[in-house]
Amino acid sequence: MTAPPMTDLRQVAGAGFEAMRSGDVDAARLLFERILRDQPADETALWGLALACRGLGEVAGQLQAVDKVLAANPGHLPGLLMKADLCAAGGDGRAAQAFYRAAVDRAAALASLPLELRDEVHRAEREVARYADAYEAHLRDELARAGFDPRRSSSRFGRCLDLLLGKSQVYQQSPTAFYFPELPQRQFYERSEFPWLAALEAKTDVIRDELLGVLADDDRFFQPYVQSQADRPRRDYGALLDNRDWSAFYLIKAGAEVSEAAARCPETFAAVGQTPLSEAPGRTPSVLFSLLRPGVRIPPHTGYTNARLICHLPLIVPEGCGLRVGSETRSWIPGQALIFDDSIEHEAWNESSEPRVVLLFDIWRPELTAEERKLVAATLAAVGSYDQNGAAWV
Repeated sequence: MTAPPMTDLRQVAGAGFEAMRSGDVDAARLLFERILRDQPADETALWGLALACRGLGEVAGQLQAVDKVLAANPGHLPGLLMKADLCAAGGDGRAAQAFYRAAVDRAAALASLPLELRDEVHRAEREVARYADAYEAHLRDELARAGFDPRRSSSRFGRCLDLLLGKSQVYQQSPTAFYFPELPQRQFYERSEFPWLAALEAKTDVIRDELLGVLADDDRFFQPYVQSQADRPRRDYGALLDNRDWSAFYLIKAGAEVSEAAARCPETFAAVGQTPLSEAPGRTPSVLFSLLRPGVRIPPHTGYTNARLICHLPLIVPEGCGLRVGSETRSWIPGQALIFDDSIEHEAWNESSEPRVVLLFDIWRPELTAEERKLVAATLAAVGSYDQNGAAWV
């Protein structure tokens, strides 16, 4: 077929797509090539040519045309899908996965997805999952040959593998006020790393009994964990600000003993006194029973500094409770402490019908030298003496 004598390139393009719809793919190709003689970078004509070449089974021409489309418009969704299919057909699975993934991401970024592309995007999602499964199986097979066993090998390497496979994401320390550089980016620490923990855990029943005594008497001693201050901007804790749904009974608050609380819980006070509490006069430590009421979720947040770690001794833990620190989620087990870096984003929840209570206190990071601890304490004390109304670490 000879191309019609048209001067408006938009008319020529329209005629090309109409020829495609009517099944005259040769005519469509001629019309798109006519446009490209005058406008070599015309995206519409390049895409039309790619479609025509696909219809004619001319893989090289199709690939050349779609590559030019994507060079001019990297977010061209149909082009990404076509390129992915071409890579898959050519046996390049890694490239196909990359373009299917790019197509899925592009579709997610669009305000609305054209109806004719929805099935194609769903197909791309399935292909992404299929390639990801195959890639993971390949890596795990090779690592097994190299001696990796998820049950016994380095847990740190296991987390590294999860990051590589996209099963996890990187979370970094991001304290709200005081950052100490060059400390390990660790979400949780293991109980075995702290020999003094065994003595504290052995006191779990005694500590729980003292807690139950406080609760049975009157839980009015539990005050909102996050409280607003008239002379400070309100912190964004959603509905939990000034709310006893997340509340605290302090034995030590901002480094100062709460005498009434310590008198009510002498065994707890003595047991925690044997731990390496972070001490900065007027600032830390804080030792408290932290209560989370049924159905409450603490939103993601970060703590004041990465120079300390937070310890939880679980006391009352119904089913449906959890703690996420960074990319790792753990459950509380009564009598088994959890130690974590709260300068990394974390959140907690209680999806049960009963309250959850842990004994919470802060300790020095074990990586800090004695001199560094002394200087950090002096710095925080200086902050506290300058700002007499400074809030405790939370």
